[in-house]
Amino acid sequence: MSELKNDRFLRALLKEPVDKTPVWIMRQAGRYLPEYRATRAKAGSFMDLCENADLACEVTLQPLERYDLDAAILFSDILTIPDAMGLGLYFAEGEGPKFKKPVTTAAQVKALGIPDPEDELGYVMNAVRTIRKELDGRVPLIGFSGSPWTLSTYMVEGSSSKDFAKIKGMLYSDPATLHMLLENLAESVTQYLNAQIRAGAQAVMIFDTWGGSLTPETYQTFSLDYMQRIVDGLDREADGRKVPVVLFTKGGAQWLEKMADTGCDALGLDWTINISEARQRVGDKVALQGNMDPCVLYSNPDAIRAQVKQIIDDYGEGSGHVFNLGHGIHQHIDPDNVKVLVDAVHEFSAK
Repeated sequence: MSELKNDRFLRALLKEPVDKTPVWIMRQAGRYLPEYRATRAKAGSFMDLCENADLACEVTLQPLERYDLDAAILFSDILTIPDAMGLGLYFAEGEGPKFKKPVTTAAQVKALGIPDPEDELGYVMNAVRTIRKELDGRVPLIGFSGSPWTLSTYMVEGSSSKDFAKIKGMLYSDPATLHMLLENLAESVTQYLNAQIRAGAQAVMIFDTWGGSLTPETYQTFSLDYMQRIVDGLDREADGRKVPVVLFTKGGAQWLEKMADTGCDALGLDWTINISEARQRVGDKVALQGNMDPCVLYSNPDAIRAQVKQIIDDYGEGSGHVFNLGHGIHQHIDPDNVKVLVDAVHEFSAK
């Protein structure tokens, strides 16, 4: 594997000195870019795009051609694992992901296998290897997965949900079945991320998109405990370098201390907490990634620059900050505004 020319992102996650704050953007390869929409049309469908290593590589690299980003993130989806379990994932136009065969009974949970990452999920590993080769050391490659809780919400509900009625009904009335599902998913995610690391991912991120829908007690028991198992089971070194692990619970600001105690290297922050307060609360235990409101990108260059400067000033001196949005970039953002953001991060944070 070629030597990394820009390792600022990995160094910041490990709280090592950096010359300026690194920046990447959640969903940086996505629908706001016209070149992404063109490749997606060429692929035929979203999953066809994910499953074609060359096209997945093409869209992963597109934002790096436009912007001075410090990391690439694998182009894939958080629902690859349940899809590989045979639940019949499909994407309804304008409605998001749906499953033909939701999991609602103990018998259905027992029947689930653990997908072989090099077999049923081999297309993801092919994409990781292809992207890593094409990057040729430009910037590090981030691998990722959904958290067990977040994956289980889609599997039980059969689609995305506003109130999580079915899975919360299961959580309170039949916790044993939900724990059985979460145990399977924790093992599946651990194997999946370790395979991504073997294939060339240089950092990994666990997206707990729906953890913020839980109560403090149920968050610990049904989300964080299973993320803890994954953190404990990950290979934390490859190519003679540490492989940092980032945990991100959207809506999880009240649990930062508990998340930091898992032994992860960094926490993702949404925009509901000031980064200065987050840093005070977790101390030197972990690096922080975040946390600009994506909607700032609907404004103008001056407003974007002011928000970037505010977050960098709020973080304060020293390494351990990776600049990002507090969640994925929106579809209708002007791509030119993203350049304003990326350049401002480097400008305001340069020593």
